[in-house]
Amino acid sequence: MRFSSLAIAISAALALHAQAATIYPLDRATILAGSKFDVKVEYDGQVNADDVQITVNGQPLQDALAGSYEFVESEDGQPVSSVWLRDASIKDAGEYTIEVKEGDKTSSVSWEVYANPEAPKVKNVIFFLGDGMSVANRTGARILSKGVAEGKANGKLAMDQMPYMAMIGTSSQDTIAADSANTMSAYMTGHKSAVNALGVYLSRSEDNLNHPRHETIGEMVRRIPGMKFGIVSDAEIEDATPAAVVAHTRRRADKDKIVGMIYNTQPDVVLGGGSAYFLPQSTPGSKRKDDINYVEKFQNQGYTVVTNNSELTSLPQDTTKLLGLFHTGNMDGIYDRAFAENDVTKNFPDQPDLTTMTQTALDILSKDNDEGFFLMVESALIDKASHPLDWERSFMNTIMLDKSVEIAQKFAEEHPDTMIIVTADHTHGIGIVGTVDDDKEGEMRDKVGTYNEAGYPNYTDENGDGYPDKLDVSKRLAVFYNNFPDHYETYRPKLDGTFVPAIKDENGNYIANEQYKDVEGAQLRIGNLPHNASTGVHAVDDVILTAQGPGAEAFHGYMENSDAFKVMADALSLSSRLQDEPTQRPDDAVDFSPENTAK
Repeated sequence: MRFSSLAIAISAALALHAQAATIYPLDRATILAGSKFDVKVEYDGQVNADDVQITVNGQPLQDALAGSYEFVESEDGQPVSSVWLRDASIKDAGEYTIEVKEGDKTSSVSWEVYANPEAPKVKNVIFFLGDGMSVANRTGARILSKGVAEGKANGKLAMDQMPYMAMIGTSSQDTIAADSANTMSAYMTGHKSAVNALGVYLSRSEDNLNHPRHETIGEMVRRIPGMKFGIVSDAEIEDATPAAVVAHTRRRADKDKIVGMIYNTQPDVVLGGGSAYFLPQSTPGSKRKDDINYVEKFQNQGYTVVTNNSELTSLPQDTTKLLGLFHTGNMDGIYDRAFAENDVTKNFPDQPDLTTMTQTALDILSKDNDEGFFLMVESALIDKASHPLDWERSFMNTIMLDKSVEIAQKFAEEHPDTMIIVTADHTHGIGIVGTVDDDKEGEMRDKVGTYNEAGYPNYTDENGDGYPDKLDVSKRLAVFYNNFPDHYETYRPKLDGTFVPAIKDENGNYIANEQYKDVEGAQLRIGNLPHNASTGVHAVDDVILTAQGPGAEAFHGYMENSDAFKVMADALSLSSRLQDEPTQRPDDAVDFSPENTAK
């Protein structure tokens, strides 16, 4: 056994040494027939154009695949060469082997190209993304919203009642621990990507926008005449998750460019925060570094523009294209908007709820529409509350997501040709361990009840709105995160604003925020993350996906997040509906091709 293991290791090392180049898309990529993608071959050194030997199933690359060929003798001024085939596509399903030869070295990858059934199974797909939604979020939202007694839940969430379920793996091209950019990108393209990357494979290119691209579902919809799509989020609309529906960049922080990419694809509905990136730099509060006014550009394309809930709920009946921007940054969560008595929302007091945005999007997308639609709805603040260990706000935003799912389910009752998916992009390390009972004697940690001493929390919902009447009840859930910076554990909800567990000291390290030191019973917890971590981090655990509607039975067992794209593509029969023409773009579309972008 020892000899065999050694032999395998030596063989693997030799094989690695003999590699001629790195090939994108990567080995084991699954590619939708007819979709657009870039092929890139990166050589380890400089080669001559005449010596390039790249074949696809034995045929020269340029003969085998459609696309724009480019040989780069010296990439980014370095002594390395590369070959591009941009906007490639393959129409015929099957196994494809790409082989690169350079002298006595070879490299190869295999791709699976798949086609969808000829007939669509559904007309519409509604994709809900609970950012960072872990199992504990679903459990906690159910307890807070429905209650639990004598061992049984007093009711089920809307997402609990979906008939199909799968465990979803979230790891990315470059690491086991993912972020929202690459995970959502996998859902929206069917290709894995890298941390911080959207709609591209991570290659060695220096230009953020010059990495091998793969077409997004938003762009594909634009190649299907009459089909519509919408993007809804309570984060900045150019944040990673909503951006993944249309964007291509190695850095999710390219938010000013992502707004341009949203504009280029012309979603029928765009609702969220992030107006600071839509306004020219001359506007106070703008985060742009140019003079482009995207609000004005959208208006010129016939969009109705709204900026608060009052305007959103009084739209003209003939509205067909809608841009709603309700906050300069991320919108505020349900707890601070609707229940808390604090000043968190003082600058934006009239923000819509995710449920209102979901209903509005469905109304517009379904109006006079024979070709169907794709709608992505994100509850982003589940994650943005979990990072600072504020589980109460995270659970409340999970309830809000569930209420939005309920709206979609009512839509599906009247439109049974609709698939609904509810999932997360990644998890957080969070668990419910019992209760905290203020009536117990001792220090706060002694008030934590586990096993039979936990009993049940005493949240109430007297008005039946699905939210607990108050969070600071005398016997509440005991919820802890398993990764954290130094902080003070108070065992109580933070009613005045989102928890800020750690702040930076004079050495650049994060230390416990002494704002919470004097809270009665507060306990210092020494962090288990590096000192440069200001908050908790994402976990590698699988996420849960639940689904309903025709075609949703394909979700089962363990799946990669990129596999979910195939299920949606099959249901919508995308490959048989994609037109050969490029994605429809406005006349004044912004050019993000590599030669027109700065590094």
